[in-house]
Amino acid sequence: MKDKYIELRINRDFGDILTVYFDFLKQNIKKFTNVFLSYNGIFLIGLLITSYLLVSGFIGMISENSNLYGISATQTGDDTYWIYVIAGGILFFLIFLMVAGLNFSLSSSYMIKYDEHKGNGFDKAEVWNLTKNKLGHTIVFILLLIPIYGLFFIVSVVFAFIPLLGMFAQYIIQFFMTAWIGVSFFSMLSEDKGVTDAFGEGWNLVSKNFWKSVGVNFILGLLNGLLMFIVLIIPAILIGIYTFHVVENNVDVGGIVATVVYTLGLCTLLILMVYAQCLSQFINGILFYTLHEKTYNLNTRSKIEQIGQSE
Repeated sequence: MKDKYIELRINRDFGDILTVYFDFLKQNIKKFTNVFLSYNGIFLIGLLITSYLLVSGFIGMISENSNLYGISATQTGDDTYWIYVIAGGILFFLIFLMVAGLNFSLSSSYMIKYDEHKGNGFDKAEVWNLTKNKLGHTIVFILLLIPIYGLFFIVSVVFAFIPLLGMFAQYIIQFFMTAWIGVSFFSMLSEDKGVTDAFGEGWNLVSKNFWKSVGVNFILGLLNGLLMFIVLIIPAILIGIYTFHVVENNVDVGGIVATVVYTLGLCTLLILMVYAQCLSQFINGILFYTLHEKTYNLNTRSKIEQIGQSE
């Protein structure tokens, strides 16, 4: 594997970061997907249940409100469907928090092990062990994101009152936060830092390289979104054809087939959203190694020392 190793601890410019990201993804996508599926199984089942509750609730309400025979929907029926929707929403929120922490850790741990082994010749159990050992720090990190995003929401509301300029400012702050949070989390895992120290290190690295950090997250975030869109084209077309069939032939949307089709469609969308989150952390992992090397030159100094010793 060593001849295929992509060295991460290099001070790269903007264009090189984009190139290295796709090279890394092409080399590691199969193995990381295996890691993703291995340790997300229970959450994927949870997303399937969430999708069923949400779809059943919304389809039930649509079916009741479009009753063609003039039979009014009972209050009990409406209440039942609302319970489905609310339960599905709460379950999705809880699963999302857990999945966010787990997959931030999995993708970061995978890249750390890749760097340690100078290639992807490592076992997926090593990735899990690092993730498991940092579970406490990860929970604290996720909890601290709640007030951070609360503050971001307030700032966004303020900028919303500023025409055009406010919109651009919102996006810039959003991508800066994405870089700061991703780099901070990576620092916490790779350098064994405390949560607050990791946030401080992430702020130091990202703020000193503001436009590179914002630009990398914007461009690669856009390209990742395009990639997910391409993946979703086929299932979206199939669901669109089925929906056209339902509308044209007056098929009962409350039937079993419709529920299964829309449940699987929503579940696929949610799983891909979670997977895209992992890919976004790979972006910030490469950004971390780039900014860290630019700031501290540890890898460069190590190579110079090795050359000196060999002579």
